[in-house]
Amino acid sequence: MGMELVIQLIAGVLGGNAAGTAMKNLSLGTIGNSIIGLVGGGLGGQLLAMLGIGGAADAAAATSGMDITSIIQSVLGGGVGGGVLVAVVAAIKKMVAK
Repeated sequence: MGMELVIQLIAGVLGGNAAGTAMKNLSLGTIGNSIIGLVGGGLGGQLLAMLGIGGAADAAAATSGMDITSIIQSVLGGGVGGGVLVAVVAAIKKMVAK
């Protein structure tokens, strides 16, 4: 497992919990936000890498392995991915509950 993926997963957990805290009516609870954020962080970071926007694609191209740009892109991609997936899953859960 690459360091970029680990950063994306951690950022996803943080982003998922931040989204749950910001949208209390859509929160899945700490554990739910963390699990969905973890998945979203991995997916978000990998999606950005596939699009060539950053993360693993930049790190693979860099001769030093990891630079500050790839770390920032991994954090942003993972955090946003985790937050977005928590919001989507929570909204779907709320719609189904009605």
